[in-house]
Amino acid sequence: MIAYPDRRLKIFSGNANPMLAKEIAAHLGIPMGLGQVLRFSDGEVQVRINESVRGADVFVVQPTSAPVNEHLMELLITIDALRRASARRITAVIPYYGYARQDRKTRARDPITAKLVANLLTTAGVDKVLTMDLHAGQIQGFFDIPVDHLPGVPILADYFKSKNLDHMLVVSPDLGGVTRARDLADRLGVDIAIIDKRRPEPNVAEIMNIIGKIRGKRVVMIDDIIDTAGTIVQGAQSLLDQGALEVYACCTHGVLSGPAVERLHNSPITEVVITNTIPLTDAKRIDKLKILSVAPLLGDAILRIFEDLSVSKLFD
Repeated sequence: MIAYPDRRLKIFSGNANPMLAKEIAAHLGIPMGLGQVLRFSDGEVQVRINESVRGADVFVVQPTSAPVNEHLMELLITIDALRRASARRITAVIPYYGYARQDRKTRARDPITAKLVANLLTTAGVDKVLTMDLHAGQIQGFFDIPVDHLPGVPILADYFKSKNLDHMLVVSPDLGGVTRARDLADRLGVDIAIIDKRRPEPNVAEIMNIIGKIRGKRVVMIDDIIDTAGTIVQGAQSLLDQGALEVYACCTHGVLSGPAVERLHNSPITEVVITNTIPLTDAKRIDKLKILSVAPLLGDAILRIFEDLSVSKLFD
């Protein structure tokens, strides 16, 4: 814990992940900001800020995870309330950035929702965004305000180093995740392989080929998101069919929607490692699931932002 008594630094939270916000505040050694996110009888969001924030540097912790529209509106209205209460600077701490998978037009008349959400946040009055493992790095450029983008790979790498697995190999489940897989492999000092897949439609994946030497390896598959878990489970089975000894899966954001938990439970994957950017209900906490906390990393980044120091130094 960092004892940080400066009262100009305040942490607020919506209803998306209050436990993570409390962990961050505890890491910084400060109390949570006094605020409430309520509902009118018709479902409209009502935000109450129950302490003065005039001249304060305020950080609002709110991943835009499911129900994404509810949590996004809570974040926007909280930002508006803080701006109107004369906060000096407002940083939206969005551990998981929803709508990020629609970052370009893949078909005629498609929306680009990642840009739309960026516009909404800017219009609401946020001064800076702190987020983790965006689905596409170019989303940072959708904002006309500063964005601090934290990688989740260092947290995952430290965990797998502690396991001391022999014959380890890192695998990217698709071509788009090669950079992330290479980063993890470099930190672990091992080689990588790549699964070549295609998506005929959203949340449906077909594995076409595996590039690399798999036989006799303990494989760590890494992605930014595990949503329905179809890609990870199919990939794990294909790797085992190619002679892998065992398969671990890891990601930063455990969305785990639809059939994901059942698929993972029944899969041949040894262990699934995720972080707590998105809270999990008890029903989703299966035995093979390992959850790592991002609170210390986010807390250290918040402190550096508050003190106008370099956030990238955290990873040097």
